[in-house]
Amino acid sequence: MFIMIVFLPFVLLGSAHAGTRQQFTVQTPSGEILVEGFARGAGEQRPAVLVLSGSRGFGSSVYDEIEQTFREAGLVTYLVHVLSPRDQDAIRNAGTAHARIGYYAKRLPDWTAAVRSVVAYLNNQPRHAGRVGLLGISLGAQTAAATSMDSSDIGALVLVDGGLPNGYSQPIRSLPPLHLIWGSADRVFPLSIGQELRDLAQSVGSSSSLVVFEGGAHDFFLKSGTRQARAAHESAAKFLASTLAR
Repeated sequence: MFIMIVFLPFVLLGSAHAGTRQQFTVQTPSGEILVEGFARGAGEQRPAVLVLSGSRGFGSSVYDEIEQTFREAGLVTYLVHVLSPRDQDAIRNAGTAHARIGYYAKRLPDWTAAVRSVVAYLNNQPRHAGRVGLLGISLGAQTAAATSMDSSDIGALVLVDGGLPNGYSQPIRSLPPLHLIWGSADRVFPLSIGQELRDLAQSVGSSSSLVVFEGGAHDFFLKSGTRQARAAHESAAKFLASTLAR
């Protein structure tokens, strides 16, 4: 696989909690993909966590809060812009849930190929020493789940309010250690989906855990500054740090 890395200038974000993000692109089989890494603790050996957003991308300041929590746990966070501006426009203008699901199915192979390329690049970085995990939220969870099936390159997987893509039919032989974070009031991906994923992981011999946040809506993980979101971020960080340290 040919991977080209292009480093772009540092960007200072506007949030009071924001750090400096180093932007770079990775050339993948499906084209260039933008990645933002937080320029903290450069040179230190720490596990890497790739974060895949929901359909609205990384515009929210909550991602800086997530990075801060992960950094305190000894992790390096990378925001992987799987969704291009064209993808986001298509999703916004899809009109119906059926049309959105059809678009997701069409684009999923490219999205998973892009994530695998970024995983391969980070696994080869000495500072990460082959310790790479994935965290996916909503649509990002669907991409993360599909990418992780039968993969030996991903050391830990966190899925937040999202699971396997609709109609996913590929045989599943293995999964990385899996941690599921769910809002009990999620109406987009009901809690039963999380319970089924937990059971699926156990059926193929993978460790799995499910943490349910009572009353949490589909987007509770992204509610900046709330106690519930903070607890969910800490739950993800604890799992990723302990699993990737093995």
